[in-house]
Amino acid sequence: MRKKTFAAAALLAAASLSLSACGSGNNDGGDPVAVVSEEPGAEKAATVLDKPFEKPDLVLTDTQGKEYDFRAETAGRPTLVYFGYTHCPDVCPLTMNNLAVAKKQLPQDQQDKLRIVFVTTDPERDTSAALGTWLKGIDSQVVGLTGDFATIQAGARTLGITIDPPRKDDKGKTVSDHGTQVIAFSPKTDGGYVLYGEDATVDDYTADLPKLIKGENP
Repeated sequence: MRKKTFAAAALLAAASLSLSACGSGNNDGGDPVAVVSEEPGAEKAATVLDKPFEKPDLVLTDTQGKEYDFRAETAGRPTLVYFGYTHCPDVCPLTMNNLAVAKKQLPQDQQDKLRIVFVTTDPERDTSAALGTWLKGIDSQVVGLTGDFATIQAGARTLGITIDPPRKDDKGKTVSDHGTQVIAFSPKTDGGYVLYGEDATVDDYTADLPKLIKGENP
């Protein structure tokens, strides 16, 4: 199990650097799809915050087309949130599959307590229906949210996660540049007290989820 503790101010500065240019596709030279800038020397999966993030006031739309109040729906529940998009060919599906595989190692009652929330950074293409179809292939219990981009961007910013508007790359493909952090919220305080970078593995989440379920430090 890997962990580290950061001062919140330093973490915010580091977190804002973590942007992944998902969806750009491999070029002829075989360069990686995602180019990510992260904190130098970052080598541990779990970052335990000394000052937790406040849960963002996000009211969006779920995969059923219904209003979903993030604060109200996840109050008192262990919650993991990730911002990404369905057309991402690498980081987003890998992160979500890692979470889903680790979740399935939990006893059923703990699986039912846990909320995993995927918030799109590309709401124009990621409609409720599109999110629902994509998430069915990962874990049908994952909550998928879409809505106004400005609302999503503002909510992510409160967690130190940077999201840029979707754009066209030099090949005409739409890409979404976004932070790749997973934030865990405590069921005891509703504060976002643990952060994971994109290097977190299935084994990391499998080891940590039983403690996150209880609001304990991993």
